[in-house]
Amino acid sequence: QLQLVESGGGLVQPGGSLTLSCAASGFFLDVYAIGWFRQAPGKEREGVSCISSSGGSTDYADSVKGRFTTSRDNAKNTVYLQMHSLKPEDTAVYYCAANTIQAMCHMSYPQHEYDYWGQGTQVTVSS
Repeated sequence: QLQLVESGGGLVQPGGSLTLSCAASGFFLDVYAIGWFRQAPGKEREGVSCISSSGGSTDYADSVKGRFTTSRDNAKNTVYLQMHSLKPEDTAVYYCAANTIQAMCHMSYPQHEYDYWGQGTQVTVSS
């Protein structure tokens, strides 16, 4: 089965840091742009960041710019999301997905272009 598996979530205090991982199962990630998304309780899923298939370009939602960094190691078939200066409003289930239409990355690309969604990993920012 082709899917992505997220890990690295947890409970962190405001101002803290976490690094999420997104690993591919059953396929190679290196031909896909990868997006990170999150969904907080009662809210719609929103885009957080994306990275092109080569890793040469990234894009971020305004709410996380300067705090989050996405990177990839295609040799390890894994994409990462480093999160710093976390805020309570960052609390959500975080998902990664592969863009099956575009190899480039832009936050304007719609979610329906993404496939192979993982099960998500919970991030809770609270004191």
